[in-house]
Amino acid sequence: MPSEMPSTMTGKGDLEGLLVVSVEQAVAAPYASMKLAEAGARVIKIERPEGDFARLYDADAKGFSSYFVWLNKGKESVCLNLKDAADKELLRAMIAEADIFIQNLMPGAFDRLGLPVAAMRDDNPRLITCSISGYGSDGPWSQMKAYDLLIQAETGLAGITGTPDHAGRVGVSICDIAAGMTSHQAILQALYGRVQTGVGRAIEVSLFHALSDWMNVPYVQHLYGGKEIRRPGLHHPSIAPYGVYACGDGGMILLSIQNEREWARLCGEVLGDDAIATDPRFDSNINRVSNRVDLDEIMLAVFGRSSRDDMAGKLTNAGIAFGRLNGIDDLISHPQSRYITVRSSAGDMRIIAPGAMMEGMLANGRSIPDLGADTDAVRNEFS
Repeated sequence: MPSEMPSTMTGKGDLEGLLVVSVEQAVAAPYASMKLAEAGARVIKIERPEGDFARLYDADAKGFSSYFVWLNKGKESVCLNLKDAADKELLRAMIAEADIFIQNLMPGAFDRLGLPVAAMRDDNPRLITCSISGYGSDGPWSQMKAYDLLIQAETGLAGITGTPDHAGRVGVSICDIAAGMTSHQAILQALYGRVQTGVGRAIEVSLFHALSDWMNVPYVQHLYGGKEIRRPGLHHPSIAPYGVYACGDGGMILLSIQNEREWARLCGEVLGDDAIATDPRFDSNINRVSNRVDLDEIMLAVFGRSSRDDMAGKLTNAGIAFGRLNGIDDLISHPQSRYITVRSSAGDMRIIAPGAMMEGMLANGRSIPDLGADTDAVRNEFS
């Protein structure tokens, strides 16, 4: 059965005592600051008076946005109008005491506000700044607006995702998440560097460059291997068999063969014919990929004679890696799923737990901030 993580945090957060000020919206920057908050840092989220527009993406989480609930647990919300002189000075005072400053406004926006990011570090040499943008701070596209689906298209990811006939979008905000993850790891590296040097540093991350880094395998295969990268659907473009197969009851199973020992076991114990393993069309991964159509015909004939559960049993007994093609209901009831509880003014909500488990540290019981809930307290603290 899915497991509920304990309701209280134990131990001391690894980043407890650090102050993070984040002028953030949408997904990428909130993801990075969320991970810092989960580790115990104090995160003050600066929002426009009307709020982070991700608050309005949907209302599926008891009136809250599902995105906002996921990305903003454990933060303080402060509303500032950065065109107002008093609010600008308040932000300056907060950054002067901060360890980390994150922002994902358009490149040059803070210069235009009279708050250049470089000057922040002159005033506070221990400050680590992380600026997140769509395409970076220089180059001809630096001022282009950029959102997740657009970057999936521009980096070529959408071009190699989907069915052979139709390009597709990765079903979650993978570009934003990639940029948030890249920012988080760079901030942690900078924190360690500050231990060694006593000074902070400037970090720049863009959605385009973070996701482009993840595109290195198809890039190298195309540039140096001369391969035309085609959309594989639910099949791996360079490994076979590695993909989805329909069972007799309509259920779908994906399996993955990673070496020749597994291939031989699959042939003998699941496909029922040892000779397939040494067939010249299939006796190496390269040959199996080249003859995928013939291979899939054999695979589908065997899978079509069994139910999904029966085939899963055979694959388990043979020690073959596999997965069921699940829906969200299957994820909710999955025996390996872990959950935490977050609090909000609309009541408690159960969400999927963070991917990393730290001994003694659980990001449980944190609250989702109402818009501007901490504005007055923070004004009093930093004024």
